[in-house]
Amino acid sequence: MIGQLMRFGVVGVAAMLVHWLVVAALVPLGMPPLLANVVAFAVAFQVSYWGHRHWTFTAADLRHRRTLPRFVVVSCSSFVLNEFLYFLLLQYTTLDYRTALTIVLLTVAALTYILSRQWAFRKI
Repeated sequence: MIGQLMRFGVVGVAAMLVHWLVVAALVPLGMPPLLANVVAFAVAFQVSYWGHRHWTFTAADLRHRRTLPRFVVVSCSSFVLNEFLYFLLLQYTTLDYRTALTIVLLTVAALTYILSRQWAFRKI
């Protein structure tokens, strides 16, 4: 389990970095941070799904029609929390949008790990 948690961290950091970089690239171009966060989620989802499927949870032997819908539910649930927390931090603090995003991404990661491990990529 320690190895799996470490792999989750590596994939998660890679997805988080992609997510953060997409937001950091789009906001200066005029896109509002909350909308940029949606676009970044869609891009980072790819890194997260494929990394967790093939490396973190070694679930490549499980069918996509089982793991993909479950991971979409996990990711979208996590993203709803992400967007809500991001909105709160942007509205009610003076934090820079990049700092607020970093806090949110780190906070939501634990929930994503638990749901991915216990449901999305669980081997029966």
